[in-house]
Amino acid sequence: MSFANEIIEWYLINKRNLPWRATQDPYIIWLSEIIMQQTRVEQGTPYFNRFLENYPSVADFASASEDEILNQWQGLGYYSRGRNMRQTAQTVMEEHGGYFPKQYSELLKLKGIGEYTAAAISSFSADEPRAVVDGNVFRLLSRYFGIDEPINTAAGKKLFTELANEVMDKARAGIYNQAAMEFGSLQCKPANPLCSTCPLQLSCNAFKTKRVQLLPVKLKTQKTRERHFNFVVAIKDQSVLMQKRQGKDIWENLYQLPLFETDVAVCADEVLKLPGYIKAFGLDTRIQSISPRVKHLLSHQRLFAQSIEISGFTEPDPANSEYFYADATVLATLAQPKLIFEFLKKFI
Repeated sequence: MSFANEIIEWYLINKRNLPWRATQDPYIIWLSEIIMQQTRVEQGTPYFNRFLENYPSVADFASASEDEILNQWQGLGYYSRGRNMRQTAQTVMEEHGGYFPKQYSELLKLKGIGEYTAAAISSFSADEPRAVVDGNVFRLLSRYFGIDEPINTAAGKKLFTELANEVMDKARAGIYNQAAMEFGSLQCKPANPLCSTCPLQLSCNAFKTKRVQLLPVKLKTQKTRERHFNFVVAIKDQSVLMQKRQGKDIWENLYQLPLFETDVAVCADEVLKLPGYIKAFGLDTRIQSISPRVKHLLSHQRLFAQSIEISGFTEPDPANSEYFYADATVLATLAQPKLIFEFLKKFI
């Protein structure tokens, strides 16, 4: 039996019953694919269900505001995905008459859709013979064929993409792609793969050469940047002072507590002496409480953050300030990074 047939046969018996597998609607498949990027199925499924309930069509998604989308996205991370999705939905309405495209070449023209996502949508919705190559497929192919070319280099991506297209069942592209991804996720797992029950065991190069734990090869890339965030909690009449993040940085257009970033970790007393802090809140503020410093990991960034509750602060001038007060009702509508959400739970 061929590699592709083995994978498909395994899939038909072992596949998970996931909600987006019961449709060929490219809009619904797009929703699931973008939401599940960098996200475990268990975490992403409630988000998928909520988005589909709130935005059952691409027209509904396109008509939502960015704040609404980001609020629904809260907790998923990589917030640029949510912003890109809204732009894509609007493009589909304007340039495709509200019909989400199925063709690989057309999908690649949409914001936030790369080769992987375009292959997934086109094959799942229209059986277009384009191989989907995600982390699960990289791992499966690397181990089965014994390939030690690093998967995160241009040469590696080209090699594995060509191999994936060569071994796929072109007549059943959609089900093959689903099968390869599911096999990598459930059977050929990153750690502790289920080799003893694997139907590919006898023909797997990595198993025969005892290299399962050595493949795939991935080169170390970008260094992790370390940042130190000092958030200020200023409360008045059961409302907390907030600001909207600006610029091309993490958490773009999300809402946070007033932030004072420092090059190194500093104590709360030192934060109150920063020129930017004094300009915003004056010289006579007092510290009411300080949270424990927490570590928050992002892609290529390591954040160390504390929140400092203050009193006796000078009121920011509403006409010339980036800050605004938000009570519990308003806060519920603001998309906040998970870090801010956790800090605020104590106060609001």
